[in-house]
Amino acid sequence: MHVPKSHPRYESLKKREKIIDGMKAGIVAEAGLIAHGRGEAFDYLIGERTIPEAELAEKIAAYHLIMAKHPVISVNGNTAVLVPDELVKLSELLPANLEINLFYRSEKRVRIIAELLIKHGAKKVLGEKPDATIPGLEHKRGVCSEEGTMRADVILIPLEDGDRAMALKKMGKTVIAIDLNPLSRTSKAANITIVDDVVRAMPRIIEDIKRAREKGLGKEVMKGDIEAFDNSKNLICTLKRIKNGDLSLY
Repeated sequence: MHVPKSHPRYESLKKREKIIDGMKAGIVAEAGLIAHGRGEAFDYLIGERTIPEAELAEKIAAYHLIMAKHPVISVNGNTAVLVPDELVKLSELLPANLEINLFYRSEKRVRIIAELLIKHGAKKVLGEKPDATIPGLEHKRGVCSEEGTMRADVILIPLEDGDRAMALKKMGKTVIAIDLNPLSRTSKAANITIVDDVVRAMPRIIEDIKRAREKGLGKEVMKGDIEAFDNSKNLICTLKRIKNGDLSLY
């Protein structure tokens, strides 16, 4: 389907096409289409742009990733289709491990996603041969890599399910979620919740990391901002913005 750039829904429709093509290629699960549509609905409510609360969360996420000893970026089908270049760029910038983690897991899907990431420049992708299990998770998202998830102190989980987010937090890991639904279990469980489209959020996190390094921000400065950040308060402010229908966003 050809979508002209003049179409008011151009960006949204292009993302839909990527998700559909990703499903046909075996990267995205059928349920991934439903998840994308749910996120798109919430994106409408925030004006399909990065709101101030998301900007703050993205900056704090960047600081956590900079200060992490063993950061990990979790990858599922939707994320791999929508932001493969950004996933690789962020992993190299930190550096951080990329690890594939799927609810509807099959060896074929994992292999296809790994090949996609490698095609976009990834030197190493974890997840094809899981050798550990997250305590308390009986479904397939519980399997993981000892080198990646189990070792991680900070883990970025774009487009995640709530059970795994909660389990990771119980393990003592700092969980950074990218989730357009501020009411989801993932959003509530995470230490930092970025209520933004992953297509907008990933480049912003990358730029925030570069900016912090260019400014030479010290650990004490970043730590102070991290400690001042209140995720629950940020989510409440996001919900108030949605409820009040802030017309300045449009």
